[in-house]
Amino acid sequence: MKKSRIKNKYIKSMIISLSLTLSIGLYAYTQHDKFDMSERLIEASSIDDDEVNNQYKLLLEDLFDYRNKALLEKNEEILKGLYETDKKFGLWAYEHEVKKMQYLENWSNKQGVKFNDIKTKVKVKKIKQKEDDLYGIICTVSTEYKYSYENQKETINMFRIGTYHYLNVKIKDNQYVITKEWYTDPFADSLNLENLKSEDIRNYILAQESKKINLTEEQLKAINYAHQYCGAAEDEEYGLKFNPNYKDYNPDGGDCANFASQIMFESGRFKKNDTWNYCDNAGTKAWVNAQAFKNYIVYSGRGSLIAKGYYQDVYKSAYNLKPGDFVAYEKGGRITHVSTVTGVDSKGYPLVTCHNTDRLLVPWDLGWSDKEIKFHIIQVHY
Repeated sequence: MKKSRIKNKYIKSMIISLSLTLSIGLYAYTQHDKFDMSERLIEASSIDDDEVNNQYKLLLEDLFDYRNKALLEKNEEILKGLYETDKKFGLWAYEHEVKKMQYLENWSNKQGVKFNDIKTKVKVKKIKQKEDDLYGIICTVSTEYKYSYENQKETINMFRIGTYHYLNVKIKDNQYVITKEWYTDPFADSLNLENLKSEDIRNYILAQESKKINLTEEQLKAINYAHQYCGAAEDEEYGLKFNPNYKDYNPDGGDCANFASQIMFESGRFKKNDTWNYCDNAGTKAWVNAQAFKNYIVYSGRGSLIAKGYYQDVYKSAYNLKPGDFVAYEKGGRITHVSTVTGVDSKGYPLVTCHNTDRLLVPWDLGWSDKEIKFHIIQVHY
């Protein structure tokens, strides 16, 4: 009983300390907290795994939200303070986040929007103490972005991106710094928008109005399925997981076409056949391969190509997309990704949901609008 009281008292003090850390945010990192973080973490290793994971969850969410704050404020110096930049892996991780910061700024200028808030939730999978003050962490990260258009400032739009991280964190001067980080970055394929005539595009987008879309029961089923099984981007109530009734093809090169096929099939509108099929924990090429999936949908008559080309060539045509339709992304002459449309924002801009990386209601070109990428705008015949 005495041991239990001591343990509960310790956990309570940890939660209070963490609550203070979360509430003071920027100050905690710039002024260097006075508590001995290394002592806390080593002591935490004696607590049950779930309790340790919860403490790390809060600390990592604080760390990522601080990084989000730097991205919103476009402050490279704040961002730099989160990384061990005198070592190559820490420097590379920092430099990538700077590129992402610049890309988000370029995209928001093109789109005519302002990001209002970025919030992160973390699910810790594994923690390993590698050295005295160095920890390896595997975690699932769900990041929610909120934005509004320049001429619709009161209307808030939301999308969510799920990523899977492996990072090393180190305690230095009583604060966390990232010494290494790897994750499937949704912006990795598109970090350059300077080639676009963004003023013309922005004016066109801002001139659009919200629209109401009438959906069939099958389209609604497709949307609900997509939102429930989009992995790390989905609502927490669904467990941040894929549908266990289907194989996850990420280890085999990617799960985007598999998920797009699932969405179509689970809508109840489309039946399997010899070419497009999933059974016995395996899918045909047209089911699981992005290029083959796109070709099958178009050539089978289950879908039609609305437009094809670079972003500036197709962005107007994309307004014809409705939930259940999809976008195919061509890079190097091959379709490398497909995303399903599951909604529109306050300007009628199509929003997609997909795997690789996990996305929920993300603007269809975000992370892809680069001069090297062509888009195939596909209408599916529901």
